[in-house]
Order: sequence, then structure tokens, then C-alpha cells
Amino acid sequence: MGGMKPDWIKVRLSPDDRAGTQLLGSIVQDAGVHTVCQSARCPNITQCWGEKTATFLLLGDVCTRRCAFCAVPAGWPEGSLNSGEPEGIARAARALGLRYVVLTSVDRDDLPDGGASQFAATIKAVRSCIPGAAVEVLIPDYGPRQLEGLLAAKPVVVGHNVETVARLSPAVRDSRASYDRSLQVLADVKRLDPARITKSSLLLGMGEELQEVERALYDLRKVDVDIVVLGQYLRPTPAQREVARYVSPEEFSLLARKAEGMGFRGVVAAPMARTSYQAAHVYRELS
Repeated sequence: MGGMKPDWIKVRLSPDDRAGTQLLGSIVQDAGVHTVCQSARCPNITQCWGEKTATFLLLGDVCTRRCAFCAVPAGWPEGSLNSGEPEGIARAARALGLRYVVLTSVDRDDLPDGGASQFAATIKAVRSCIPGAAVEVLIPDYGPRQLEGLLAAKPVVVGHNVETVARLSPAVRDSRASYDRSLQVLADVKRLDPARITKSSLLLGMGEELQEVERALYDLRKVDVDIVVLGQYLRPTPAQREVARYVSPEEFSLLARKAEGMGFRGVVAAPMARTSYQAAHVYRELS
């Protein structure tokens, strides 16, 4: 399949990165919260933590869905919810000196609102703890009613990922998710709050064709997505889907130019890019 990892996939670390990783790890542990960096085994964890940047994981660390590319543990938490999570995340963000906070979550189909109210509570807690902080969210496939309450908390960016091209979506994502459903979520955000910045991402190297990626970009622009992120899929553990191929930096540059030509306001396209990678930088360029 994908073969050996090419040189452009290797992560190069500095002593400052390692020191920052230890600091952030201790802060997260003390606060009793989770990060997607750890749970999803993100390849950028050391670099981002070294720069005191993290994406906090809401609603615990057990997902009710099982996608073929994701290493987050799957299960059924039976409605359990940590009421202290919003304040814990806010305290951790303040301890890190963050002014731009990224929140995401596992899927929680066991909760009546899917956890949307926990997002809203956490946004409010962060803003109360860190006046003037900007909060970006990467959300599950919420419906309009769930979105209304979340949007009322005023996140600066709302992200939801299509993850892959339409053809591969049924094989790559949990059966409760779909490509069309994800496009509808993004469309609903713009319908409910036209000024809100929206974001989505695709992982490449899972067997997609170039024209399929271009079609996905077109579909995202059709629902007025502002920011798109393209990155290389890397198999987190042997239990996940194999890598079909490694996409070269030149191909990522080509796709970035195509995306820019389609009118995306922000484009991040690189082998190691993930949805929240350089999130604060991209937002500041748009605001």
C-alpha cells in the first residue's frame, strides 16, 4: 500500500519542543482534561505543545462512533458527562497563557443533544476565565437545534470535517456519518449565522483521485466554507485503515493553488496539516 514514509513526513524536534511538551502535559493532567493531540495520536503533538498550542477534547475521551482512520477509543459512555470539564479546560488554557483556544470533541450519540450544550458552556467558561480570548470549535454533525445554542456562545470559527471524498466516505467513516450530512452541517452554520467563519478538512492518501479532491473542494465552496485544510492521512495504529499512498508536497501545493482559485479565504495544505494546525494564524489573517 503506502510503503515506507518519505522524508517529508518526518517530524523534526527542537529541545524547546520537548520542554514545552512536558509543560503542557503536566498542565493538562493537573486540570483533569483531555486533548485530541493525545487521544487521536496526532503527529504534530510535540511541535504544537512545544509552542504551547493544544486542541482540547470535550465530552471525555470515548467516542460512540468508530471511523476507520481514527485512533480515539470507541464505546458507549451511557450518558456520563463531566460537569467540571468546561472549567477545567478554561483553567488549563489560562495556565498555558492561550489567547486562541481550539475545542473539539468525540461523538456522543448517547447524549440527547450530542454534547452541544457542553461546547457552549466551555466557550463561555474560557471567555470568563480569559477575557478577550478567541475560541474555535470543531464539532460533530449537529443539527440546526443543536447549532443554535452553540452559535449563541459566539465561537469565532466553526469547523466540521468532511474527512474524505464522497466515494470513500462510506468505507472510511462510521455509518452514522455521511459526506452529504457533513455538507449540510456546514450549510446550516452559514444559514443560521452568515458572518460566522466556517472550516473543513480532508485527509489525503486514503485512495482518492485528484478529480475527487477537486470535486470535494467545489462542494465545500458551494456551501460557503471559508477555510479548508488538506493533510496527509497517517495510520495511527495497525488497527486503522492502511495508507494508500503518500501525497507529495508538490501535489499539496497544486491543490492549495486550486483551492485559492476557487475562493477559499484560508487554505492550509501540507503533509502534516490537520484541522487545528496553525488555526490561530489563519484566523488572524482573516480577521
